[in-house]
Amino acid sequence: MPQIPEKIHELTVGQLAARSGAAVSALHFYESKGLISSRRTTGNQRRYSRDALRRVAFVRAAQRVGIPLATIRDALSELPEERTPTREDWARLSEAWRSELDERIKQLNRLRDHLTDCISCGCLSLDTCVLSNPDDAFGDRHTGSRLLVQQSGERQPKRAAGECC
Repeated sequence: MPQIPEKIHELTVGQLAARSGAAVSALHFYESKGLISSRRTTGNQRRYSRDALRRVAFVRAAQRVGIPLATIRDALSELPEERTPTREDWARLSEAWRSELDERIKQLNRLRDHLTDCISCGCLSLDTCVLSNPDDAFGDRHTGSRLLVQQSGERQPKRAAGECC
């Protein structure tokens, strides 16, 4: 990995890409979404401050766990622009996502626990399967792959979690 001398306070897009592991196109995309920023030289070349390295690392880590870019952008907007964010800054931002990540973990565990049962049941029913249609409102009264419009407008109860076929 190329080292950048401490006396250099701004990075080119190529240097930022090499140091962060992100493609240049990804960096341009992040900038277009307001996740990182650059200034333009007189020759219209991008220059990034050194703290962009940490911002890119934060964006990539948040993306890996499924945090939407809009949420990442909102979090990054809370960081100070005049200094490199500290460990405490990052901890405060990531703490806000803990409950969302815990909920995703619960959903993935539920998927893992029901996947084998659902696949092995052989029903191939997309309208009654708790995994492919967890909020099934019609499964108690109708079967098949088409959605039938209820004439009475009454709402059907949802299936219980784990109830399949």
